[in-house]
Amino acid sequence: MTDRHNTIEQGTARKAARKPSAKKRMALMLIAAAVIFGGVFAVKAIMNAGMNDFFDNMPQPPASVSVAVAKSERWRDDAEAIGTFVAVNGADVTTEAGGVIREFLFEPGQRVKAGTVLVRLNTANEEATLRALDAAAKLAVAQRDRWRELGQQKLVSQSEVEQRAADAATALAQVEAQRALIAQKTIRAPFDGTLGIRKANLGQFIAPGSPIVNLQSISPIFLDFTLPQQRMDQVEPGITIRATVDSLPGRVFDGRITAIEPLIDAETRSFKVQATFLNEDSALRPGTFAKVGFDLGGEQEVVVIPQTAVNFNPYGNAVYVVRETRYGPDEKDMEGKPLTGVKLVVQQRFVTTGATRGDLVAITEGLKPGERVVTSGLLKLRNDATVTINNTVQPTAESAPKPDNS
Repeated sequence: MTDRHNTIEQGTARKAARKPSAKKRMALMLIAAAVIFGGVFAVKAIMNAGMNDFFDNMPQPPASVSVAVAKSERWRDDAEAIGTFVAVNGADVTTEAGGVIREFLFEPGQRVKAGTVLVRLNTANEEATLRALDAAAKLAVAQRDRWRELGQQKLVSQSEVEQRAADAATALAQVEAQRALIAQKTIRAPFDGTLGIRKANLGQFIAPGSPIVNLQSISPIFLDFTLPQQRMDQVEPGITIRATVDSLPGRVFDGRITAIEPLIDAETRSFKVQATFLNEDSALRPGTFAKVGFDLGGEQEVVVIPQTAVNFNPYGNAVYVVRETRYGPDEKDMEGKPLTGVKLVVQQRFVTTGATRGDLVAITEGLKPGERVVTSGLLKLRNDATVTINNTVQPTAESAPKPDNS
């Protein structure tokens, strides 16, 4: 009985010795979880790396673009600008002295000469004052003359004679001042020109400086425009220029440069030029927008491409040049098959642009005749991108485009 009891106790002790503790079981569970999750993340990382490598090395389909060939042309050294016509003399006719309008002596739109009476203001009070001042001046003059005679006879002092002379001079000056005031209320044209629309009414009180009618001298007429500072040494007074306005299609007006502003604007790096046009028929009006063109003499060889081929950027203008190259040994198509033969790729190149004519622009540096440039689809391109040429639809590229308005 005792042996059996001892045997049972020994078995129980061995089982208790083999049973792991709670800390050991927790550690084993954490290790197992780390191994399982680590394996999952490792597999996912390997899959992601493979996918990224696949997409990074996946061949891009060629971009479809249209191209044009850079051509060499001889262009005259022309300059173009945008200007505005300005009256030789232009102002709002006004009055120096306030008053009520008594009479209009012009019609709106009338051509007048300098000195023509346009408006008369009411001067009844001023004329009455003038008569009183004139009478006082006559009395002062008579007293001056009388006291001069007395002075010559030594009957009065010299100071009294001088005082009477000063009083007479003051009275005469007051008369002249009153006459000048009345003259100011007769408003005349300050220069030859064409009147505009009346801005005041009969019987209306006009304060000094208030506009009555606009007067513009438009024959001849000025044209003001600006040119970049690079043109400063190329223009001079006397050069003939041409101007066109949208309101008179088909007409070309000839004028001559008469003044050049010596100061260059520090913000725009341009300078102002003024030309004079005879404008005998008064067809050109102040404020009209005009397109200006003039020849600077001589011709020059330029490389010409469509303006749509140029990326105009603040940091520099660029074009995409198309060139031929062969496929590399590692290049494959979408199905993984090796590519052979010749492919077309584009290379971005910075260029210097010059004058423009219609849809064309001259390239002064960065491009040679015969090179092909992309004219459409530039936004989807990058350096060394593969392209295919599709010229079924081409942007317009004419030096003198004529839009179809039908």
